[in-house]
Amino acid sequence: MTRQSISLTPPNDEWLKAQVESREYASKSDVVNDLIRKAREIEFIRMRLIAAEEGGLSDRTPQQILAAARRRLTHGEDPQA
Repeated sequence: MTRQSISLTPPNDEWLKAQVESREYASKSDVVNDLIRKAREIEFIRMRLIAAEEGGLSDRTPQQILAAARRRLTHGEDPQA
């Protein structure tokens, strides 16, 4: 794992310490890594929403969309099928 050195404001440092003290995380590094993971997930969702908005309207029926979503969840199939 890559090591980094960062400077924190006192309130942010206290918040990180509280997260560790609550035993939800084992270390400040775990908290920071979790926050970065969540930010990346949000960015991924944001990019997907923008792509969907730019893609226009679908010619599929609601039933076809639902069936494709179910296939994707259960079998990992292409949701556009």
